[in-house]
Amino acid sequence: MNSWPEPNLPHLPGTGYPLWLFDTAAGSVRVTEPEGTARMYVCGITPYDATHMGHAFTYVNFDVINRVWRDNGLEVHYVQNVTDIDDPLLERAVQTGQDWREIADRETALFREDMEALNVLPPQHYIGAVESIPSVARYVEELQAKGAVYSVDGDLYFRVASDPAFGEVAGLDRDQMISVFAERGGDPARPGKEDPLDCLVWQSERPDEPAWDTPLGHGRPGWHIECTAIALDHLGMTFDVQGGGSDLAFPHHEMCAAEAQVIAGARPFARHYVHSAMVSWQGHKMSKSRGNLVFVSALRHAGVDPSAIRLALLAHHYRSDWAWTDQGLEGATKRLALWRMAAQAPSGPDVLPTLEAVRTALANDLRTPEALDAMDAWAMAAAGSEGPDADSPGVFADIADALLGVRL
Repeated sequence: MNSWPEPNLPHLPGTGYPLWLFDTAAGSVRVTEPEGTARMYVCGITPYDATHMGHAFTYVNFDVINRVWRDNGLEVHYVQNVTDIDDPLLERAVQTGQDWREIADRETALFREDMEALNVLPPQHYIGAVESIPSVARYVEELQAKGAVYSVDGDLYFRVASDPAFGEVAGLDRDQMISVFAERGGDPARPGKEDPLDCLVWQSERPDEPAWDTPLGHGRPGWHIECTAIALDHLGMTFDVQGGGSDLAFPHHEMCAAEAQVIAGARPFARHYVHSAMVSWQGHKMSKSRGNLVFVSALRHAGVDPSAIRLALLAHHYRSDWAWTDQGLEGATKRLALWRMAAQAPSGPDVLPTLEAVRTALANDLRTPEALDAMDAWAMAAAGSEGPDADSPGVFADIADALLGVRL
């Protein structure tokens, strides 16, 4: 599956600082310590309705992580999946009378357009669930060989108890896990399962549903094993960041880690588990099931500058839940106008202290609101009076682009 075009990143004076991020598994902010190349996997969309602001908030924040690492002189190996076969997609196809493949192709193309418009750096590997099926089958066979898989009426389940570390990613107790599992795609009450928390890795063929021939039989993958397989294929074990929305910590990232750790006979799957917060609208978390969604494409088609959308997202710390509002977008639009005016000034104050402040804020657990405040301070000073440095406005624009992804 193709990604989207890679934008050029401006070069900034000096280098940034080591990046500290909150690790869900550790429950604390820890330094990331990539060894040569930073490796990051961010879970992608299920393409039946894209791209709402919850999606955009997640991918913009992980894009800033990518940019901070690059500012530190690191190569970044970034992988993202597309869950282009799953129950929600098939349900949407039935509801609309459309072919599931047409929906998946259309919404994935729209997602690419939105990411390019938002100036998000593309993943080097952008992999669909369908194209990962041969790898999924191979890894499920490895789990079978280790005694970690059993059958329930022809469906194959992963024994979570086969990983002694199961539960350490999200840190939930057993009752919490069972409750959340039922809410987020699991089937804890299915008869025949050995443990309510065991998860589906291969579903046998169902009437009127797509299926593929593999050594496991005619069927399709479970959700979690898809990301396990893609990450192992393209990043290997112990990569630097496993990322996504906070609703993926359990069960998705917990299950992925357990499956990979049993396959590899080693741990951890990832050094950091990093999760972005939820975005609400009209009093509730944005969700496809509720239908309370604000779409990037709708705003773009209404004439909203994508850089303003990006600034509206960056105004919130990645770990704090928040609500999308028209007022927030209006404020971002005014901020963008201020920054563009400053970037066009003939000269300005020394911008290197601003670069230092932005780098410091981002390195300290991605504090994007503080970085925006630092940029505002320089922009207001530049707008108020000409400074001694004719190069500063250009460097200011480069900081906005290289570190924050905001095109001026």
